[in-house]
This record gives sequence, C-alpha cells and structure tokens, in this order.
Amino acid sequence: MSYERPNIRRMHGYTPGEQPQSGNPVKLNTNENPYSPASAVIEAARSIDPEALRRYPSPTSAVFRAEAAGAHGVHPDNIVCTNGGDELLRLAITTFVEPGRPIGMAEPSYSLYPVLAAIHDSPVERVELAPDWSMPEDFARRMNDAGVQLTFLVNPHAPSGTLYTTEEIAGLACDLDGVLLIDEAYVDFVDPELGHDTLPLIREFDNVLILRTLSKGYSLAGLRFGYGIGPAGLISPIATKTRDSYSVDAIAERVATAAVRHRVDAQQTWKAVRESREALRAELEALGLPCSPSQSNFVLTQIPAGMGGGAEGIYRALKARDIFVRYFDQPRLRDKLRISVGTPEENGQLLAALRGML
Repeated sequence: MSYERPNIRRMHGYTPGEQPQSGNPVKLNTNENPYSPASAVIEAARSIDPEALRRYPSPTSAVFRAEAAGAHGVHPDNIVCTNGGDELLRLAITTFVEPGRPIGMAEPSYSLYPVLAAIHDSPVERVELAPDWSMPEDFARRMNDAGVQLTFLVNPHAPSGTLYTTEEIAGLACDLDGVLLIDEAYVDFVDPELGHDTLPLIREFDNVLILRTLSKGYSLAGLRFGYGIGPAGLISPIATKTRDSYSVDAIAERVATAAVRHRVDAQQTWKAVRESREALRAELEALGLPCSPSQSNFVLTQIPAGMGGGAEGIYRALKARDIFVRYFDQPRLRDKLRISVGTPEENGQLLAALRGML
C-alpha cells in the first residue's frame, strides 16, 4: 500500500549531476567553481569552537545578513538566509503560490523548478525561449493569462549561459501580475564591463525577489548556503512565517560571513573562470562544436549530427575516460552538452579527449 499523496506518486524527482566518489575524475558536470575557497574562509571553518555546536544558531542569521547588506547596499531586512538557494525556491512557492495555482518558467530551464511545482501540486506554465534563447515578447502576457502567481527566471540563463539585461527584466517585472524570482546563481561570473546589476529593481518593484548562492562564485557548494534579496514585503513572510526554524546552521553562517567579507579573494576566481570560459569556447568551436555565448561558469555546446555518436555518445565516451559533462535527454538539448568551466588543466584534458574522439 502506498501512502504517498497522488501527485507525489505521479511525479519524478530531481536528477542531480553525477558525483563520482572515487578515482581522479575531471568533473565538469555540476558547475562548481574549480578553485578553492578563500584562505580566510578555510580558516573560519577551522576555527569553529565545538562548544558553539551545543546551542542553537541565530534564528535570523543576523551576522551574515548585516555583512551581506553592506556588500549589496541594502538593509538587513531585505535579506533572508536559506539552506542553499534551492530552499529559497521552495519557500517562494510555499509563500506566494496557492496550492493548485500555476508556476511559470522559461523552457528549457533549471530542472528543479518543475519538481518543486509538482510537490506543491501546481501545474507549470512553460514559455518556449526563442532559438537564440531570448524571451518572446509575449512572455509576461502568457504568464498573466495562465494566472501564474510566481515566475522563475534563471539569469544568466541555464543551460545556455545567456544573460538577460536589467532593462529586459525590469520590463518583465513591470508586466507580470505575480512575483518574479530572479535566480542569480551564476551572476558572479558575468563580465564586469557589462555593468549588470538587478539590485536596484527591488526598490523599483514590489514583486522582485533575487536569489543568490555561495555554491558557485564562492566555491562553497558543499556548505549549502543561499539567500534572498528583495523588498521587505516579500522577505518578511518568508523570514517570519514559512522558513524553517534554524534552517541555517552556525557553521554555515560563520563560513558564509567570512566568504562575503573576503569576496575580493573570490573575485579573483571569477576572473580566472571568465578567462578560461572564453578560451574553452574558442577551442570547442575550433573543433566544430559551436557554443552559445555564455556569461556563466559553463558553456553549452552543440554536437553536429553524426559526429562522435551524437551528444549522448560523446557524453558516454567522455564518462568512460573519467571526464564528466552534463547531457540532458530533453527537447532542444539532446544534441548539446553543458560543460562546466574547469581549471586550464581540466579543460585541456577535456579538449584532448574530444580531439581523440572527433
């Protein structure tokens, strides 16, 4: 006998990228930062007093919120801390979407979004992106017509790496009837010369919630620490009503605070990733594997028909060589591979393997 709710029984769970536990793999499949956290962050982790583990952590993560508020030029009341950015996604659904009402997203996008919607028993309104990954002009209208209360937009977009401008997002926020959650998991890797900054939107619009994470830019995927930035009207109900009590532990808050405080060190890794990203794109295209322009720490490359057994064939051949990239068995992506930017040495091993296969 099954005790699952019917919608849980019908759904499929999220499929994470492979996490090999042995050997010496070239791991370019889960968009981790290839460089170590800042030395001050490592020292903060080492200096944790075990006695601090006996007591509950700060229920509001006050120290981190103050540090992040200073870094972003906002008030601490504009920030809520979560157990990874994924918890903020779930909390946004719980807080702003009535059960059974639709959740909106671009297609394709982060594959966790529809899983969280299914858990909430909400249908998903998907709007197909244009061939160049741009948003169609009627994106907001279609969300409104479907009665969407919460729209997810990952920017830079995953899995293409496309960056939507602040002006485009402002127009979307203005036109949407519901909340717009901008998932900025990869924003640290955007070229600084573009001057991209969506933070002013939280003062201009009351329906914009921004997701940030320390997993990518700060090399702390194992820490599971994220946070939301938004107007108090969006942050307060999450922080005081729907968020789990003590969802962020004392160790995570201390390490995360050190990371943001010493973000200048992290910025050096962002620069190195950007440089490697462009070099990797150039090398892949020289092999006849065209890539979408990317402002993330990954590239999406197309495998021409018949080459090396197609995208899935190359994915499996690389895996057999202990080189892991990401293959998505879904429309518009079956002929493509998403490749995380590694160190120059890791990228070199990938390229050498591809040359041998192609």
